[in-house]
Amino acid sequence: MDIQNLLDDIVGAVQPHVGQGNVADYIPQLGAVDAQQFGISVATRDGEVYSAGDAHVDFSIQSISKVFALALVLAFDGDSIWKRVFREPSGNPFNSLVQLESEDGIPRNPFINAGAIVVTDRLLSLTGNAAQAVRDLMRQETTKDTIDTDHDVAGSELANSHRNASLAHFLASCGNLENPVEDVLDSYAKQCALAMTCEDLALATRFLAANGLGADGNLVLSPAQTKRINAVMLTCGTYDAAGEFAYRVGLPGKSGVGGGIAAVVPNKCSISVWSPGLGKSGNSVAGVAALDEFTTRTGWSVF
Repeated sequence: MDIQNLLDDIVGAVQPHVGQGNVADYIPQLGAVDAQQFGISVATRDGEVYSAGDAHVDFSIQSISKVFALALVLAFDGDSIWKRVFREPSGNPFNSLVQLESEDGIPRNPFINAGAIVVTDRLLSLTGNAAQAVRDLMRQETTKDTIDTDHDVAGSELANSHRNASLAHFLASCGNLENPVEDVLDSYAKQCALAMTCEDLALATRFLAANGLGADGNLVLSPAQTKRINAVMLTCGTYDAAGEFAYRVGLPGKSGVGGGIAAVVPNKCSISVWSPGLGKSGNSVAGVAALDEFTTRTGWSVF
């Protein structure tokens, strides 16, 4: 298969979708991003990388970082995190308070904001610097030591984090945070504000397509842990649109409100797409369309 030609074709095919939706303007720094951009990259298990469109433009990965925080917590601490967060789809918006209250402070899954705050809290306890731990994993897997937090985005996010603060304080009131709320929120914002390109993100995610094998030849996760992260990505990675994403794309995927989506074809490749316009569930409109095109044309799917 000529993957480069395929990606070039996809860039043209999704142009009608580029700019559709709305940028995440509730974080002012993200609201200023030009929506008329689209990039796609594929990193194969064998180490080849293919890119097209705006694949070398940095963007804020936002909630995609939750996958890597969870991977680190599982690697360092085994399955103990599952006593503090469930693994079920939420069916509610990613920043909803309602379900958290009705379920006594145990978030429905690690990819909604409440669950990710719990995971970041645990990573902070394990490492002393959760955001740096996620950044260092990204640098390790991409072999790119310039990847870092965009502090303007992190500051903008913290200044407008009233909903996340509410979630964190409720978690703390239920005894489900180990660290001070302010420290957890600071780590969470810096982790989400990591700036990367599509190519970076595809490379960083490749261990999830390789049974946990990292860029240096060592395991980031065990094969069993890798399978489980991919499973939670499939069922929970695109919030209350996870069923639609599974139907259209058929791959484990994790989206972020910066417009990125990272997806995994187990044992074949990782894929990263980016376009800032979001649908009502917070997923990139053009990004989902591109992944739909990719899996339809290749026939690559977990189904």
